[in-house]
Formats: sequence, structure tokens, C-alpha cells
Amino acid sequence: MDRSVIVTGGSKGIGKGIARVFASKGAKVLLVARDLKQAEAAAAEIRSRNGSAIAMAADVSSEKDCAKMAEAAVERYGGIDIVCCNAGIFPAAKLEDMNAADWDEVLDVNLKGTFLTVKACLPELKARGRGRIVVTSSITGPITGYPGWSHYAASKAGQLGFIRTAAIELAPYNITVNAVLPGNILTEGVEALGPEYIARMRSAIPMRRLGSVEDVAYAALFLASDEAGFISGQTIVVDGGQVLPESHMALEDL
Repeated sequence: MDRSVIVTGGSKGIGKGIARVFASKGAKVLLVARDLKQAEAAAAEIRSRNGSAIAMAADVSSEKDCAKMAEAAVERYGGIDIVCCNAGIFPAAKLEDMNAADWDEVLDVNLKGTFLTVKACLPELKARGRGRIVVTSSITGPITGYPGWSHYAASKAGQLGFIRTAAIELAPYNITVNAVLPGNILTEGVEALGPEYIARMRSAIPMRRLGSVEDVAYAALFLASDEAGFISGQTIVVDGGQVLPESHMALEDL
């Protein structure tokens, strides 16, 4: 895969996994994160495995930062082929405790950040005559809910509304827009929630394990491939069957 790829939120978790898998297949990756040191460490790890990766600091909720991100990819790699909109935050707050600033922060990064990232990269994607946009959404919001994450759920459901319309608008330019919907993936953020949370989540998954970042990354890799060129405005759930049981009793019967 001789492609230029931008991965936002690429310094850790699912984004880091996406960047690592794409680079392992020959892609040239620009890792973007707010924390430059973490992004540089992730890029260095990829280069240590003979992959091609550079890092930069940017806040996807900033239109200026997104423009600089696109410019950096063009300057270093000569253009943009694939954009992985992965940057996201998930602070917890119950509705009665949430304020407008809490809500705005999550929507600005997760939803507006997706829009601004795509908009900034559009001229270069169109110039290639072929483009792939892969959004990291979630099962939370589009399919399920979880107490404390109403703002996060709204942002993730909103991303799916975005990809469906964007897919129509960009189809004439041979640009596809799709999303992956991870379930519980064993990232640094999930590990921070503690072993009790992890054990409870594992018990709710038919496959009896949390997913790996690679599980999500390979779904994103497929959607970015030539083989997926006639797929647009679609979603792939990566959750080990988590959303399938109608109750815990269905799993107990196993």
C-alpha cells in the first residue's frame, strides 16, 4: 500500500494501532495528536519496525490546526490518499452534573473535529482522483447507550449522519466515506477504568474477550483498500458480538 495516510488521535489506543497496521502494509503515515511527545514516540516505534511515520501536534477542533495538518502531509508525502478520523475524547458525566462546556468539549473534538479534518483534506483527496475516509465511531450512541456518556454517544451517532451525507457528496470524486464502530477495545483508556470494569465488560461479550486495537485497525485497513472501492456510507461493527445478546441470560445459556 503506497499511500499517504493521516491518522488523527494517533498517539495511543486505537489510533496508534491503526497507524501501526497501515505502516506495516507500506503506507506513509502522519500521526496527529494534541500531545506531540506521545505522537513522536508512536511514530518512532513505527520507524523502529521499518515503517514510515512522522508526527505533529494538532487539535482537530481547530480549523487552523486541521489546515496545518493537511499541509504537513502534502509537504512530506506529496499528497493525501487516506484520512482516518480517529481523534476522540470520552470524559464521563451524568446529565444532572454535566454543563454546557462539558458537552461542547466532547462535540467539538469528536464531531466537529471529524468535519474539520475531512474538510481540510478534501482538496488533496480530490486531486488524487481517489480517496478513502475512515471514521472511528463507536457502538455507544449508534447502537447502545451507557450512563455518563450522553455527550459522547451523541457525538458518535452524529458521525454516522455525517458519513452518510458526505459519502453522497464525495462519490463523484471517487472518495469513499465509511466508519468502524468499536465495542470494548483494550486500550490505555479502558485499562485505566480498572480490572473490575474489564472483567464485567468481558462477561458481556460472546467471544469472552475485549478487542485489540489491531482488530479495529484491520477493519479500517479494509475500508481504505482498493477492494473496498464500491463501499461507501457504511459501518463495520467490531465488538466480538457484544451488541447481539438481548440479555445476560443469552450468554449464561452458553
